[in-house]
Amino acid sequence: MTVMDTALPQTPATVRREALYFAFRNVKLLIGLTIVLVLLGIGVLGPILVSGTPNAYSGLPMQPPSGEYWMGTNTFGQDIWVQFVYGLRTTFEVGLLGGGIAAVIGMVIGFLAGYRGGWVDEILNMITNVVLVLPTLAVLLIINAYLGIRSVGVQALFIGLTSWPWAARAIRAQTFSLRTREFVDLARLSGVRTPKIILREIAPNMSSYLFMTFILLFGGSILIASSLDFIGLGPTEGVSLGLMLQNAHQWSALHLGLWWWFVPPGAGITAIVGALYVANVGLDEVFNPKLRET
Repeated sequence: MTVMDTALPQTPATVRREALYFAFRNVKLLIGLTIVLVLLGIGVLGPILVSGTPNAYSGLPMQPPSGEYWMGTNTFGQDIWVQFVYGLRTTFEVGLLGGGIAAVIGMVIGFLAGYRGGWVDEILNMITNVVLVLPTLAVLLIINAYLGIRSVGVQALFIGLTSWPWAARAIRAQTFSLRTREFVDLARLSGVRTPKIILREIAPNMSSYLFMTFILLFGGSILIASSLDFIGLGPTEGVSLGLMLQNAHQWSALHLGLWWWFVPPGAGITAIVGALYVANVGLDEVFNPKLRET
């Protein structure tokens, strides 16, 4: 056997450097992250830089885009650019909170079911299947319709509580394949408790998969929230991209030819969700050696 025939084990630092090497060369990942970060920057910094509030009557109604009003005004004389900036922030908040809640629940149930197995797996799998077959949008419609005061936090909470089952099943399947590995058996024989084994041994080996799962939940939360906003069941205070679309539809922006009222929020939602999914495909190519472009 020669030196070239021996395979050197990869350390965590080597794996990270290799992932970064391919990440900076993956066009899909770079484009997706750039779009998301630009829109996130507008949503975070925009409300600080723009003057006025989103619902303030700041000018003449139905003004097309100009140097004074970058995205024009609606039929009430409200600045659409100001609404768009605030709407981006709200949209990202819903995606972060809703996706984060769903990710945490999915990880907890998926890890416990996959690692413990037996009756624990059966009970958690039964709960997952029950939530999975529920008509999510219908449940959210009923809940939101009967809430007197609807806020971004409440909306994100209910989205997170109903969006986790597919993530839990996917994480459970991955945990099943990892719990019989030698390093997990060694930790178990050493007397390490279950939570530490999951956090220190199993979860780090699934970090890339967990991150991609969160991205999908993030985008899914934004789509669900936008759907609720569009049919009039969004937050009762503030503004979001979905609420902008709902107002544009309600006040006949399409029939009046006010394209600058409904195009920006629709394009914003499409750009965020589309960029997240493109970035997710890029991450899959980075972390999966079979899909990497050398």
